[in-house]
Amino acid sequence: MNALNEIGLDSNKSAALAQKLNELLANYSIFYQNARGYHWNIKGEKFFELHLKFEELYTDLLVKIDEVAERILTLGHTPQHNYSEYKKISTVPESAQVSDGKKAVGEILNAFRNVIGLQREILSNAADLGDEGTNALMSDYIRAQEKMVWMYSAYLKS
Repeated sequence: MNALNEIGLDSNKSAALAQKLNELLANYSIFYQNARGYHWNIKGEKFFELHLKFEELYTDLLVKIDEVAERILTLGHTPQHNYSEYKKISTVPESAQVSDGKKAVGEILNAFRNVIGLQREILSNAADLGDEGTNALMSDYIRAQEKMVWMYSAYLKS
């Protein structure tokens, strides 16, 4: 029989899942900082609309960063917190200063593609482990983010 962690899940599989969650944490952290930059630097005719949307986005990402870190701790592991590590493992690239709304929205859509793909992988791994807590978290994130992809995509078609 495999060793179990504090919440009754296989310790080895939980370690692998925590590693994937740390990748998600890195992606969210870079995405968060990018969204802050979009919010601060946006210019142009859609300033008021996008300024608020980007604030909503980075506020949501901040909540997710905390939830993912706490999930890693719940699994019995340590969340990464160094940006130098985040930059090494994140598939969301660090954004340069962006003031154009359409360019910012395009970068946001690319970031969502990265995190949604990773979350689907985490969802599959969590299901194999029987980890309903991580599974529920990823399902909620994916559902909400798919809607955001639709909405941001609609904006680009204007």
